[in-house]
Amino acid sequence: MLRILLLTLACLGLATPMAAAQQGSVRIKDIADIEGVRDNQLVGYGLVVGLNGTGDRLRSAAFTRQSLIGVLERLGVNTRDQETQLDTRNIAAVMVTTNLPAFARNGNRLDVTVSALGDATNLTGGTLVVTPLHGADGEVYAVAQGAIATGAIAARGAAASVTRGVPTSGRIANGAIVEREVPFTFANKPNLRLALRNPDLTTARRIAAAINRMAGAGAAQASDPRTVVVSMMGRDPVGFATEIEQLRVQPDQAARVVIEEASGTIVMGANVRISTVAIAQGNLTIRVTEAPQVVQPNPLAGGQTAVVPRTGIDVDDQSDRRLGIMPAGVSLQELVTGLNNLGIGPRDMISILQTIKAAGALQAQLEVR
Repeated sequence: MLRILLLTLACLGLATPMAAAQQGSVRIKDIADIEGVRDNQLVGYGLVVGLNGTGDRLRSAAFTRQSLIGVLERLGVNTRDQETQLDTRNIAAVMVTTNLPAFARNGNRLDVTVSALGDATNLTGGTLVVTPLHGADGEVYAVAQGAIATGAIAARGAAASVTRGVPTSGRIANGAIVEREVPFTFANKPNLRLALRNPDLTTARRIAAAINRMAGAGAAQASDPRTVVVSMMGRDPVGFATEIEQLRVQPDQAARVVIEEASGTIVMGANVRISTVAIAQGNLTIRVTEAPQVVQPNPLAGGQTAVVPRTGIDVDDQSDRRLGIMPAGVSLQELVTGLNNLGIGPRDMISILQTIKAAGALQAQLEVR
């Protein structure tokens, strides 16, 4: 019984570091892409009809009027002689965009986004007329058509209006049909190239090492911080790629601090460290208040009522805040805890981090957006 208990404790002791390492690891599928397996952006110009008086003004939107005349002529309706008489606000010119995913086949359906191009105020209830979607090479890869859903609410009265969401942009679920495929095959490829989403030499080498442990030495090699080249060696490309995607590695990351000044957001990586530094932060606040006082003279004195100014000045130099010392090599948690103990908010923390970087004590890359 004692031997079983000792074996159990030993297994638990070994499982703890293994579980910690497994918890921090991720699948190769989640940090790298296979080169060539990618989306392609498509764009098209079309017309939305059936709007309830919220479309483009044909007198000011010349491109909408010309597009309408062209569509009607293709349908056998001649409006050239009545061009100046066209006056409707039930039509809007729009841009249609979507992404053609990898391995999309003829007949597959795609979601499309429709955005107003002219002075239309609301696309709700409109229907997109057949619109070809072009790729970067100018070829037509899909055709879109369907009813638009904006998910927005717009109401207007004589003296007030309410708008929730963006009524000039909407989506058509399954609104496009693929008409042309982008050819790509795994077969007959001698190598498979993995592209890291976050380039890093250490992560690339760890991916290559994990693949070599699974497939044998020499199967993979990191050619640069972003690319790992895998030799197929006659293997089934789909099956081999599936096995590679499920392998788990521990990604590495550079020490980086990202600051978004507009919103006061600060994001720090786990490897951020600082050297020994003393920090003191305080703001000088001066508050000036005016409280005029009315002086009423004695009725028998024969004087006049007067207003005497009274000014109060309050100075807050935040003298209660003291100097804080951050020791060398503190972790991210210790750094944040120390700054919070000083009573520092996000806006002041941005200035402090920039000052620490200027002093050479921040051992991380500081990126300000």
